[in-house]
Parts: sequence; C-alpha cells; structure tokens
Amino acid sequence: MPAESHSHTTAAPHSHPAEAVDDPCCVAPTMSVSLPEERSGTATRVGSGSVSVFRVEELDCATEENDLRRVLTPLVGVRSLEFDLVARRVRVTHDLASPVPIEAAIRGVGMRPRLIEAPPAGSPVDRPGLARRTLVVTGIAGLLAVGSEAAVIGGAKEHSVVVALMAAAAIGLGGRDTLRKGFQALRARRLTMNLLMSVAAIGAVAIGQWPEAAVVIWLFGVAELIEALSLERARNAIRSLVALAPETAHVRASDGTWVETPAGDVDLGAVLLVRPGERIALDGVVSSGKSNVNQAPITGESIPVVKEPGSVVFAGTINERGTLEFTVTAAKGEGTLDRIARSIQEAQAEKAPAQRFIDRFAAVYTPVVFVMAIAVAVLPSLLGHGSWHDWLYKALVLLVLACPCALVISTPVTVVSGLGGAARRGILIKGGLHLEQARKLRTVALDKTGTLTHGKPELTDLELLTDMTREEVLRIAASLESRSEHPVAHAIVSAHTGPLDTVEGFEAVHGRGVEGTIDATTFLVGNHRFAEETGVCNPDLEQVLQRFENDAKTAVVLMTRDRPLAVLAVADTIRPESRQAIADLKRLGVTTVMLTGDNQRTATAVARQVGIDDARGDLLPDDKLAIVAELAARGPVAMIGDGVNDAPALAKATLGIAMGAAGTDTAIETADIALMDDDPRKIAETIRISAHTSHVLWQNIAVAIGVKIVFFTLTLAGTASLWIAVLADMGASLVVIANGLRLLRRPSHDRPSRKVSIRLDDRS
Repeated sequence: MPAESHSHTTAAPHSHPAEAVDDPCCVAPTMSVSLPEERSGTATRVGSGSVSVFRVEELDCATEENDLRRVLTPLVGVRSLEFDLVARRVRVTHDLASPVPIEAAIRGVGMRPRLIEAPPAGSPVDRPGLARRTLVVTGIAGLLAVGSEAAVIGGAKEHSVVVALMAAAAIGLGGRDTLRKGFQALRARRLTMNLLMSVAAIGAVAIGQWPEAAVVIWLFGVAELIEALSLERARNAIRSLVALAPETAHVRASDGTWVETPAGDVDLGAVLLVRPGERIALDGVVSSGKSNVNQAPITGESIPVVKEPGSVVFAGTINERGTLEFTVTAAKGEGTLDRIARSIQEAQAEKAPAQRFIDRFAAVYTPVVFVMAIAVAVLPSLLGHGSWHDWLYKALVLLVLACPCALVISTPVTVVSGLGGAARRGILIKGGLHLEQARKLRTVALDKTGTLTHGKPELTDLELLTDMTREEVLRIAASLESRSEHPVAHAIVSAHTGPLDTVEGFEAVHGRGVEGTIDATTFLVGNHRFAEETGVCNPDLEQVLQRFENDAKTAVVLMTRDRPLAVLAVADTIRPESRQAIADLKRLGVTTVMLTGDNQRTATAVARQVGIDDARGDLLPDDKLAIVAELAARGPVAMIGDGVNDAPALAKATLGIAMGAAGTDTAIETADIALMDDDPRKIAETIRISAHTSHVLWQNIAVAIGVKIVFFTLTLAGTASLWIAVLADMGASLVVIANGLRLLRRPSHDRPSRKVSIRLDDRS
C-alpha cells in the first residue's frame, strides 16, 4: 500500500522475521513482485550465497509455512527463507553446494517440492486464478451436504446408509484440504483453525451427526474461498501499481529507427519514444519533446504535470499529449514503482502493535477455549447434568466458535487496506507500525526549503521609481545579473524572456551586488547596503525596501551612481498548499514547528504567512537534531524534510516523513513515510488515514469478539448448532473484511491553489 502473496524473510541472524500466527489462514497478506513464468532451474548465485526457488503444491497456508520453517531454519547452510503462499513458492538463500538437502527436508514433512528457476526481480505478478476444478468440486460437495441434510428433514435417519454415503462424499470432496491441514497441525502440535474444524467434523460423525458434519466442513471451505477472494481486492490495490508499466518500449536503434523491445531487455542510457496516450515503460529523463504526463499512479496527483527536456518521468505514468523522447535511468524492476512495491512488501513483516496484540491474544485464546470445550463435553455428564451426547455436541459447537478467524483477520486486512489506500493517494507508509503511530503525533516539525516552499527563487515584484518601463528595467537588470551565479541573479534572468544587452566593465562587488556599463551608462544592481553605500537612498526608496523586507522578500535595487531606478523583489515562493496544510494540522490538534537554516527574520515571516506559531532559524543539521530530540521527549513527533539534508532529524523523530520522494532512492528507503509528491497537505491526510484505520480496526475487533460472546451464550443455552456456528464465524469474517476494505475507498482532500512567497538570504 499489497499482498499478492504472503511473503516473509527469516533466518538471517540480524533479521526480524514476522511473528508466526497460530491461525493458518488469517495472516497479514503481503506483497511479492516476482511471479514470472515458471521454468525448471537450478540454484542462482547471489553475492556469497545461492538462491533456490521451490514450487510446493501443498504450500498454501501458514500451517505449511510454519512446518517448512521448522525443518529448514535449523538446516546448516540455510541463510534466509522467503515464502510466497499465493504462488506456492519458497525461496531459500543458502551456502550449500547443492539444493538436494533442502529438497529432502521439504519432502520429510510430506510435501512435494519442485525446483524452479529463480525469477528476476521486479517481474509482474500473475496470481493463479481460482481453478474451475475447485469450483466444481466445491459445488458438488455443497449439493451432497445440503442433500443429506434435506434427506434428514424429509424423514430419513441421520445414520442411514444413503445419508451417510452422501455426507461422507461431501466431507471427502469439500473437506479434503481442511482435514489434511488439520492433520498437519496435529503433527506439529498446534491448535489451528483447520484442526478445530477437523475435530468438530469428526466428532459430529462419531455421534451420528453425518449431515451436520458434511455441512460444517463444506461451509468452512466456502468461507475460505470467499475470504481469499475478498482479501485479493486489498492485495490488488498495490499490486496493480507494478502492472501499470508496459512490457514493451520503443527503443532508438543505432540507425535511428525505433524498435519495439521488451522492457526487461532495455539497457540503461537507451533512448525511448513514448507517443500520446501511451504509458511510460521505464524511469528516465526527458531528452526531447514537451507533453503533459499523468503521474497519479506515483504521486496520487491527478493533475497532469508538464514534462520537457530535463524533467524526470516514471514508469507506469501516462503521456497525454505530445511525443517525448527520454533516456532510461532505471532498468526494469528497479524503477520507482518497483521500489514502492518492495517497500510495501517489506512493510508487511513489521506488524502494528494492535496486530501483535491480537496474534498473542489468539495464541492464548484458542487453547483456552479448546480446554473449555473438553470441560463442557465431560464435566456436566460426569456430574449427572444431562446426557453425554448432548454435552459433546455443545462442545463441538464451541470448538467451531473458538476459531479466531474473524478476530485474527481483522487486523491484517485492515492494516493492508490502510496501507493500500494511502499508497493510492501517493502516501507510502512503511508498515503497520508507522501507520498506527501517525495518529498519535502531537508535534510536527517541518523544514522550510523544499517542504513549505518550492525551494526555487522567483521574481515576485518589480516597482518602478522613474519613468523607465518594466521591460527596460528587467532587460538591464537581467543583462547585468547574467554574469552572476547568485540565486537572486538567476531568478531575475529567468524572468526576462527577450535579448540581453552587451555589458562592459562588469564587476561583482562581494556581499553587495554587481555593476557594469550598458550603452555608456553605468548601472548597479545590489542590496540595501549597496544602495546606502552608493548614496542613492531616499525616503521613498527606504519605504519600498522596508515593505518588501517585511514581506520576507529579498529586494535589490537597480540604480545609477546618482539615483535609484527600480526595486526588484525575489523570493522562494511558498507552496500554494502550505497554508492549508498547517491549518489542517492545527484542526487535528497538532502543534507545528518550523526548523530552517535560513535567517530568523525570514523564518518568522514565513511562519506568519503559513500560520506556524513556532519558527526557529539559523539552524545547522545538528541543531535540528537536538530540537527534534527535545520535542520527542514531550510526545510523539514527526520530522518533515527532503530525506537527505534533514537525515539526522528524520532518523531521530518518532516518524520521519520525506517530501517529494518520487524517484528518490534515499527518501523511499530511509523514511518511515514518503509523500510521493510535494503536497504538504498529505501530512494531515496521513494522520487522518491512521486515525480512520485505527477506528475501523477496533470496530472489527469488537464485531469479532461480540459474535463469539453471543454464540457462546446461545450454545450453552442449547439453541446453536454446528452449521449455524460456522455461518456465524464466516459471517463475522466477511463483515470485518468488508469493513476493512472500505479504507481503500477513502476520499482524498481538495486542492486550493493560492500562492505566496518568502524572502531569500541577503547576498553575503
């Protein structure tokens, strides 16, 4: 945010594997971006180790994953394991001369591994669809199960041959996987959902409830199919990002012709052509052409962005109008989309505190209820309260209700949906932990340049003091400043679009400005001090300079030796969204602090314009670090910066949030949260998504526990049956899934477009 797969990494001494979840199918779905066409293969060398990828047909649930971890992790030479439950693959990094011992260990737990070639990184995911055979078998099992129940309702005895045969066939067809997984869980001495269902079904058969056993096992299988399809929607939200990039690209050949080539075969530095309406295949830098590009898949910003020579383009974005040629800067599998995908994949292993709590709760809750079921089956009949048959039936119902599916699944589906919904809005949150922490923020510290401002100076004002025209003033000032490297000079030159005059006798006056002769007249362009030293200051000029300086703009004077001609004001313009961003944070009760290396006067002026109460200027990186540490001591604090210059403060903060992270490796890889465009309003949106996710999470937990309590009560009162218990558990699971998936549809914010500006440093 995508879990195309359930993928974890483990075994490295310094790694942090995800905690195992006792419930085998209610686990956090995670993402993989490596499911190409399968081929038989051998181990692939990676660094100092080898990688062997096995296809294991039996690997479709966490029960099998835990079995494989148990036998492979202690194996000498095995360095790490990665599991992809959707594709039924295990990827083993090892130092063994041959993968034979690994294959033997997998076969030792009753599974059938097949060594395949390791897929290239970044390959698109093709999730195997629901097999027609599975649907047919499930349908037949349902007809047999319901038919056996209908026969009993019609007057047949539950233990009659016809009813028993129909029920047995339904159990064999619809419950084969459940019984197999239950047996595996029993061998591993783990209380899992499949084991509980298996015991309930076998117990029902033992007391002669053949139709009920068949209906229970069939309904459970249907519930698992529905859950798998529902969860796939959350996975698709992020997996679809990778699929956006086309598989082919038009590459310029040595003879200048354009050749359609697979994107995976395109070399770095190659020149690609993208026509109007086409998607861009790889990341690159525009070398020729001009067009508008829709970057919504990367930044979440639906307004097209103008691209011209020097602009960066991203794989998966849409070229809308003109034709572009660009130079490839990232190979297939290494672009921005792929880095986002890998970041979210890694994020899934880092569980949120609420998710870890639920996993621990379920691990204790399940065996406790199992013991309670045994007590219900045995104690009342021993004490003479009712028949053994009746109490055993109630105990079996309790076992079905004890399955913590809805409870355990409530957290991962909600967290994944929250991550996916945020990713679709251009907010890359690096895991459930950071998603949960965002709502707890009490202070947000923001860098100025590049965060609240564009980071690029512009000419904002030009005030005439004589009868010269604006064009004349701008031409003379730009002609002089074209010889200077100062940012103020660049802003003035950029504002002039016509030809420049010839300048003679050019001289740069350090810390003051520049001077030179144009058409026999000597002109000077410089700061307030330069005007005073030249002797041209007068009350009118002082008033204009003071006004611009109070507005946090850098004012320079165009003058001759005897009089001022005009005042030009240059400023680093504030992002049009900054004021609303700060107002949104204040409405959420978050205190804002601006930390900048700019002078204190400019910091104060900028803070006043955007609405920040606490502005601190003249700061070095170490100063920012110390202030963030001080703020963190008072409560959770976020640092917002560019991901590089503010790295120490970003690392120290409770949450490090990188602005404008699209295409920036450092920002995506180091920040806890990366905003994929330059919109500071997404800081508040991140907090709102976090709070909304938390609300949905606790709603789901309340529903899951509430259903258990209600049906526990009905069971003990003797009014609940096995198949009703299964329906209740299935219904609760589907409710929490549907509720969690609402996070994918959370609306984005509105976007106003007001523009203000700020002062640059004086020339010094």
